[in-house]
Amino acid sequence: MYILGDIGNTETKLYLVSKKNKILKKITFISKKVNIKNLNNLFIKNKIHLSKIEKILFCSVVPKTFKIIKKFLLKKTKVKCHEVKNLNLKSLIKIKVDFKQVGSDRITNSISLMNKKNNYIILDFGTATTFDVLVNNTYIGGIIAPGINLSLTTLSDKASLIPKIRLKKINKVVGKNTISAVRSGFFWGYAGLIDNIINLIKKETRKSFKVVLTGGFSYLFKNSIKTKVIHNKDITIKGLIKISKLIL
Repeated sequence: MYILGDIGNTETKLYLVSKKNKILKKITFISKKVNIKNLNNLFIKNKIHLSKIEKILFCSVVPKTFKIIKKFLLKKTKVKCHEVKNLNLKSLIKIKVDFKQVGSDRITNSISLMNKKNNYIILDFGTATTFDVLVNNTYIGGIIAPGINLSLTTLSDKASLIPKIRLKKINKVVGKNTISAVRSGFFWGYAGLIDNIINLIKKETRKSFKVVLTGGFSYLFKNSIKTKVIHNKDITIKGLIKISKLIL
């Protein structure tokens, strides 16, 4: 079995995967609250027997959290704990930007989708809203926009009369109260941002793309923007499986 993980700024997703690429278990926890004691309790609670683990691979954008998890796993198993960006990925993907400047989750997502037929724009709704551009199996760059949840939280924290609001799809543009006005601004504002950035990418590259949405709020926008998209919530774990098979 393999342990594969995605350490994000908000959440860490840990997967137990079989040799036949079947996801046996998924565990989600808060990235910045990780410590050795919590990890030990988590593994015991979920009955994960580390003696059966053959490969360990993470993509991480939180070095401190990865360091804690790596330390824990090294104490429990002799298997080396790898991080995507520390691997030699040249056989899997060409990267036309400074490798150090691209999050390992974004590299993992790109590797997950790569094929010889299509160019891709990958839109990931995480702590930040990111766009990654793949042309001819080459990562040519991306865009980082403010994350929806982060922006909503910041607005309510800084504006005393705006309450905590959960974003959901809204049909009318003109709000009738504070909550509907904020929901409209964020929902239709991000819908417009998404369509506009995708159109600008197409115009600048003069290429056609398949557009893939993933991450937290992707389900809200998959049928609410003008651009035709594919919704794939498992893109990161599929990329980790692909890398673990071909590189480790």
